[in-house]
Amino acid sequence: MGITSKELAELCGVSRTTVHRALYNTGRINPETKEMILKKAKEYDFRPDLLARGLVTGKTFYIGVVIMDSDNRYFSQMLNAIVREARKKGYSVNITFHENNADIEKEQLCRLVDYRVDGIILSSIRKGTEYRKFLRGLNTPVVTIDNKVAKDLPFVGINGKKATYEAAEQIIEKGYEKVVLVCPPLADAARENVYVHEERAAGFTKAMRKHPDVKSVIIDGWDYAKKAFQELEEAGGRTAFFCTADIFALEIMQYLRERGKKVQRDYGIMGFDNIDILRYISPKLCTIYNSVEEVARNAVDLLFALMDEEEVPAERIVDYIPVDGETL
Repeated sequence: MGITSKELAELCGVSRTTVHRALYNTGRINPETKEMILKKAKEYDFRPDLLARGLVTGKTFYIGVVIMDSDNRYFSQMLNAIVREARKKGYSVNITFHENNADIEKEQLCRLVDYRVDGIILSSIRKGTEYRKFLRGLNTPVVTIDNKVAKDLPFVGINGKKATYEAAEQIIEKGYEKVVLVCPPLADAARENVYVHEERAAGFTKAMRKHPDVKSVIIDGWDYAKKAFQELEEAGGRTAFFCTADIFALEIMQYLRERGKKVQRDYGIMGFDNIDILRYISPKLCTIYNSVEEVARNAVDLLFALMDEEEVPAERIVDYIPVDGETL
């Protein structure tokens, strides 16, 4: 059983104020005294009373995260990175899922506010002026990732449009005569926020306009693997698939493999995200690393700045990284 701050102060022969300064880096303190207090705290398994500290500071030392789910490896990696960054700042994370349901998303946000979290990181399926008003009305700092909700809500992500533009150019340089963009979420654009995929599709379209001699196709439905097979059968030239998420690429590769089609020999393919399971996939998938750890770190940094009532930029764009593979 850990000791209290009062007991720690008595052990060290100092005041509780001095203990607080040593533990939380607040105020001036002799370095030797601080080292002694920290050593005793570790030796006697000191555990801070966060409830009492929260009553003094007005903080709960929790942030909330609302994302789609944890089945998607991208979101799993994002959660791991956010938890690591929050822990460095002495915070815990309350994780909730909206499961692509706009009503559940709103409910979870309200629940987190009811729990008095100090800030929220949100990957939303909602957007627009009215939703912006709702988020502002929570009176809790919010930073958005992946899907931008509104221009003046803090957002962290990569330049997906530029990334897909450059990747499409790379595919065309390899001599493919037909390039198929696989972007299933576009089918849901009328009813939910699919900003991240719309940006990737826009980059692809911009690149293909420069190459009218190369046939371009966009698959925007959830039966994308079947449609990819049909496009390959109707090809009439070397065909490459450019998928706006790695999981789409992996599903297509499996579907085509079952029908006797072999990557590299019969088609080329490229993904997006560089999810961690790709290390187990052969041949190695060409993809784009979306810098998930950097996005998480910047989102946490922006959120804590907001929590400290500092001015923050409307958006922070981090670098993506092309990842070479063997599938083009």
